[in-house]
Amino acid sequence: MKKSPLPYALLFLFSVPVFSQITGTVTSTKGDTLPFVNIYIENSFIGTTSNENGDYQLSFSEKGNHVVVFQFLGYKTLKKPVNITSFPLELDAKMQEETTSLDEVLVQSTENPANKIIRAAIANRKKNLKKLGNYTADFYSKGIWRLKNVPEKILGQEVGDLNGGLDSTRSGVIYLSETVSKIQYEAPDNFKEKIIASKVSGNDNGFSMNTALESNSTFYNNTFTLNREIVSPIADFAFNYYNYKLEGVFYDDRGNLINKIQVIPKRPTDKVFSGIIYIVEGTWEIFGAELKTTGEAMQVPPVEEVFFKQNFKYSEEYKTYVLISQTIEFSFGIFGFSGDGSFVHVYSNYDFTPNFDEKTFDKEILVFDPEANEKDSIYWEKHRPVPLTQEEVKDYVKKDSIQEVRNSKTYLDSVDTSHNKFAVSDLLFGYTYQNSIKDYYLNFSSPLFGTHFNTVQGWNTDLDVSFRKNLDENNTRYYRIFSGANYGFADDRFRIDGGFQYKFNNFSKPILTISGGIETQQINDREPISERMNDITTIYFERNYLKIFDRLYAQVSYQEELFNGFKLYTDLSFENRKPLLNATDHVIIDNEDQIYTSNNPLQPYDFNSVPFLEHNIVKMSVMGVMNFGQEFMTYPDGKFNITSDKYPILAVKFEKGLGATIEDYNFDHLSAMVTQTLSPGVIGEFRYQVSGGTFFENEKISFLDYQHFNGNQTRIGTSSNYVGQFNLLPYYAMSTNNNYAEVHAEHNFNGWFLGKIPLLNQLNVNLVVGAHAIYFDEKPYSEYSVGLDNLGIGKLKFLRIDYVLSNQDGQRDAAFIFGLKFLNILE
Repeated sequence: MKKSPLPYALLFLFSVPVFSQITGTVTSTKGDTLPFVNIYIENSFIGTTSNENGDYQLSFSEKGNHVVVFQFLGYKTLKKPVNITSFPLELDAKMQEETTSLDEVLVQSTENPANKIIRAAIANRKKNLKKLGNYTADFYSKGIWRLKNVPEKILGQEVGDLNGGLDSTRSGVIYLSETVSKIQYEAPDNFKEKIIASKVSGNDNGFSMNTALESNSTFYNNTFTLNREIVSPIADFAFNYYNYKLEGVFYDDRGNLINKIQVIPKRPTDKVFSGIIYIVEGTWEIFGAELKTTGEAMQVPPVEEVFFKQNFKYSEEYKTYVLISQTIEFSFGIFGFSGDGSFVHVYSNYDFTPNFDEKTFDKEILVFDPEANEKDSIYWEKHRPVPLTQEEVKDYVKKDSIQEVRNSKTYLDSVDTSHNKFAVSDLLFGYTYQNSIKDYYLNFSSPLFGTHFNTVQGWNTDLDVSFRKNLDENNTRYYRIFSGANYGFADDRFRIDGGFQYKFNNFSKPILTISGGIETQQINDREPISERMNDITTIYFERNYLKIFDRLYAQVSYQEELFNGFKLYTDLSFENRKPLLNATDHVIIDNEDQIYTSNNPLQPYDFNSVPFLEHNIVKMSVMGVMNFGQEFMTYPDGKFNITSDKYPILAVKFEKGLGATIEDYNFDHLSAMVTQTLSPGVIGEFRYQVSGGTFFENEKISFLDYQHFNGNQTRIGTSSNYVGQFNLLPYYAMSTNNNYAEVHAEHNFNGWFLGKIPLLNQLNVNLVVGAHAIYFDEKPYSEYSVGLDNLGIGKLKFLRIDYVLSNQDGQRDAAFIFGLKFLNILE
């Protein structure tokens, strides 16, 4: 049943006296409203936070004498005694700016006083972190995103009004959401959150992105994770990154001396914060923080700034300062439009002596109550600690009204009619016919992007067609019918294949696929060179690296996560495999010192030779992938896995070829791979991949079933990292049917090294080093590389360059590899 927008308007007018027992507005003595002020009952964790307009509502129902505390960084803590005889109680507050003084600070000429304070905070960092090590708490989060000046089209595609978020000026709120949850935490890594209520503006079946998991970071740790590891101002090695200035001191409401310290980056392009941190004299705890970082530091170019404000209060019960609210504000811009937003987090009802046992924590770190998104307006008005602003109320009313209209058959039919009109841009981006009421989609790929050139087929065109029918409201179950057609003009061959796919659920994600037909396939089925890259090298440089064969097949595939962290992949196929010869020597740009090679990588200049004989074979494969330490989140509509960087991923695969019409082509191949990505703090990110395998009955098997390696002869890289591939290895030079081992390692320093070099650090580029090797009975092959990543102009940082040196039996080669990471988008 759709919700009427009327209750929102009524509740905004009348809910304050009904549900909010203590309400009011917080302003400065100058009359300015103060956003995100902490308001709580003294000696308790019953509290709230004012909204962007300074309004607050505190749910409290105990009559009698109490003290309401107003706390805001930069202002004197205000305590207002109240004798509550009835509810509701209206209680406004005017807060006075904090005055800081250096008169009481003994300034030594030999040492910056701020440095002494920071050293003490660092020395006590682990002790103070341990005080907050185990707890339970209630958590509330509200997030809002706004966009400004959004273009009507991006890359020729209609942007639309983003579900009613954009007005006539192409600006407005595109995301507004709230959550209420209960969290459990045990240091250092055990965490669990249960979402009690979740609300998304304009989507009464949606689930919020706002979780305590995403905000579970502290400046007591050495680093703060924001895409990159940002160095905390009180990290063990903080003096390598920051200078400090004592701006002054003041006393809190308990008489504790609070040091207000300015945090100044030594190198602004480092992974650092700037701003203010407040340290308690004597205990050296964090009293509060007002710190910001930049998109440049995070290496997320569209982001401009991210501002963190954390407020702590002293707990008499637990004798420590605890976080009670956090505000994250951000701004961004790219391609001519911009935006901003914020997340407000409120923590309450802490218990720092929880009774955890061995069953408290498991790999499920977040779970939604089944009825989390079904809470009505009355629930939210009663449990929402931060009142909505006028903007937010209007957005809820507007989006719910729009949702009701846009879910109607009349509206959906009109949208489909408009969407289903053919446009010239569909030739470039493809065409989709949709029926929103019956929830099915018919997709046609772009014939222009599907056009390629190779020396076997000449110019050839792909057209892919697929039909998808969603079987539930959240699109977690579906079936799909698909087909692909290809015509090669040089070999005058028409090829077509297709199949059926069914996804059973979104928890273990079982998927059954039945397919068949005829297609061309690369001899190395890992596809080391894309068709688009081969187009470029063949057309412009007369280098036809793509080597293909005909595959007539019928295949059944099934995959499923059998238990958390373990996925099973199975395939069974019958194949007729036929070698192909070049059908054209047409040259578009003639290079006099370069000629095409044959389609046989074993004899590149024998144009009548083939790498294998035509044959039939039955192939089966079973692969298990174990993601050790995998955590997951459980939503009502599915399970979402989170890969752990503490443990490696292990894959073991057995592949068998049997019943081949050429008996020697039968084979057994057992292989395994281990891979992991490690983030050792600020020094960057390390990735490795180690694999190996062995063949049985391997002497004369088809070249198709050899172990092939991902080489590269184009001098162009299209991946974000080069783990799992070689940069100078010819595509089929090391293919083998013997025992083999393959090793890859790459470390991206993420600015840690180059960020310390004057002038060069202004470029904000990353040093990357790598090593790659193949070992087997023949002569081993190795590569070593050093490069620069995060290159580009302005906010477009899609480039990378590496110098690579290879070695095989004393034969060395060297070249520059130009990384164009955006090219994989075009595939």
